[in-house]
Amino acid sequence: MTRVFSGIQPTGHLTLGNYLGALRRWVETDQHQADSVFCVVDLHALTVDQDPARLLRLSRQTATLMLAAGLDPEVCTVFLQSHVDEHTRLSYLLECVATDGEMRRMIQYKEKTAKVRERGGTVRLSLLTYPVLMAADILGHGADEVPVGDDQVQHVELARDLAVRFNQRYGHTFVVPKATRPAVAARVMNLQNPASKMGKSDESGLGVVYLLDEPDDVRKKVMRAVTDSGRDVEYDREGRPGVANLLEILAACTGGNPESLADVYHSYGALKKDTAEAVVEVLGPVQARHRELCADPAYVEGVLRDGAEKARAMARPTVDAAYRAIGLLPPVFETALSAAGR
Repeated sequence: MTRVFSGIQPTGHLTLGNYLGALRRWVETDQHQADSVFCVVDLHALTVDQDPARLLRLSRQTATLMLAAGLDPEVCTVFLQSHVDEHTRLSYLLECVATDGEMRRMIQYKEKTAKVRERGGTVRLSLLTYPVLMAADILGHGADEVPVGDDQVQHVELARDLAVRFNQRYGHTFVVPKATRPAVAARVMNLQNPASKMGKSDESGLGVVYLLDEPDDVRKKVMRAVTDSGRDVEYDREGRPGVANLLEILAACTGGNPESLADVYHSYGALKKDTAEAVVEVLGPVQARHRELCADPAYVEGVLRDGAEKARAMARPTVDAAYRAIGLLPPVFETALSAAGR
């Protein structure tokens, strides 16, 4: 059975972009058609400065929202990255296979480094090496497919390269994964800046619809969305990015087609109103289930505990095999020496 792996960083409140671009596909397709592994990648969040209390709170909220969106622990594996040591064990081995040049060519590293330095901050070494940890996440669990947005495809390509290189040098150890992307709304854009994706780290939040936003807040944000010059509603990603973003969001929420929907509307106002109501309707069940789960924290903790145990058992044989392949002595040898009194 095909194995799918994907994760979300708890660096902010989850957004409509996270839901339409990733979570909903995990819920509706991946968990039912594959052996699916979904992870809150909390270690990745540490590549930039985090308030410990906030990180703890957001990690719990992210896991709860993943379950609220519909991930079923009876048919998929849900856990926190930091609860499974195999991720960091394998990451170092892969750092010994990766090159400095590969890391510095990562587009996200260049972009994030520039932002940190603009604010006068210090760039952490982990920001440079975290694509290797992401590769360890994927390869350690033997993933065949990794559903990602456009901005993460390069990282999956790195995982492929490292898997092939390790296999060639040390013997076949890893499955070589591939990136998969949803056809519609793979990258939901910021409502105030349609040139940028709808990210969790947006400082103002005005262009971001969060999964836990109240219905009236959702309506206000969508109705205030930036459109484009002119009055005609046309689907043109390059020439009319604001309108195209609204059409893609509406299409993703209603199961329509952005090009066809453009023919239905004759004003921006009508498009915005219908888009806002479609978003409110989509988020309603998620928010209701989130409230139920928050009232039963023991259930969520149990899911994460069981998920971590399952993930450890899943990843350990592959990681142990990688340690043996690269020439590291297994702990059992040390135990045998101790028993012999040497």
